[in-house]
Amino acid sequence: MTIRTTCVFAALASLPTIGVAQANDDRLQDIAHFFEGADVVSGPEIVECTLSEGAKADCFSITLTAAPQGHAPGPWCPTTVSDGAEAGGIWFLDGETVDVDGDFITRLSEIYGDSNWQLFDPDTGKVRYTGTLEDCEAAARPDVDPAYQNYCVQCLPETLPETPAMTYVIPLEPVAAEAAGRTGQSGSGLAHNGVRLDGPAPVDAILGAYTIAPFDDCGGHVNPHVGYHYHAVTDCLDGVAQTDGAGDHGARIGIAMDGHAILPHLMADGSAPADLDQCNGHADETDGYHYHAGAPGSNAILGCLTAQAGCTLNDAEGTCDASAQGRGPGGPVGQGGPEADQ
Repeated sequence: MTIRTTCVFAALASLPTIGVAQANDDRLQDIAHFFEGADVVSGPEIVECTLSEGAKADCFSITLTAAPQGHAPGPWCPTTVSDGAEAGGIWFLDGETVDVDGDFITRLSEIYGDSNWQLFDPDTGKVRYTGTLEDCEAAARPDVDPAYQNYCVQCLPETLPETPAMTYVIPLEPVAAEAAGRTGQSGSGLAHNGVRLDGPAPVDAILGAYTIAPFDDCGGHVNPHVGYHYHAVTDCLDGVAQTDGAGDHGARIGIAMDGHAILPHLMADGSAPADLDQCNGHADETDGYHYHAGAPGSNAILGCLTAQAGCTLNDAEGTCDASAQGRGPGGPVGQGGPEADQ
């Protein structure tokens, strides 16, 4: 599938009187402004990159800590079965989000039709939950340590040795792809507050170990490799997004890994966007082609990427070659690596 693309920051580049270098500098300033509310370690700067289908391109590189600006992470797991919704986060169920409160914990065997669910002590009503880094590393992985089955899994930011920093390398202008691609290679994109917008959470693996790994009310949770990241877009991002150039489609909340803008799930007037493709994208005269974030309970911020994706790097000095499917130092972070979490 070949799609005509328009970069969210490319208005100046369309003017023939402006050179490529000047246009790139102007776009870089726009990008820096977009992320001015994030915890930026370095960048943005223009770098050469190789995208997911092998195209050579100019990308911007930016390194940020996984520290959300504008809201505090958590909570995730209730501590007793009498706790209300304010003590826990949310979970995906039948395409919707549900509160992970004490009542939800007691009804897991009913909800999933399996009597093996038992996340709480029936005598004391206390919920079994992870609270240390060791607990997190054993439970928040695809092959959950058997000792942590029937646990509410949470990784607390304060238990990490340091707040992880990651480098995102994203094309300045989207480059058309031969076919729509999965978001698992490096996630869906990057929110304006510096938090990774991730691909789908591995819900089947989580439930298969009789665990629940809640997201907070902002759609995020933590793992030891990536730190705090979103699996859903809720009003936490909709309410603080920038409004410049938003039009009827809403404010930009993030940039996809292929360079297209990500806008809220709903239009500015609260209606659902029309004619979305399989990747949750469409085009209009104001914004060009762009995505709308999936519904909070869909476990898919984006359905896929329509243009060639850049990289997420563990090493800020690494080189982006998204076509290599690399997993080594400085290589793209894949779904099977740090984000194979709970």
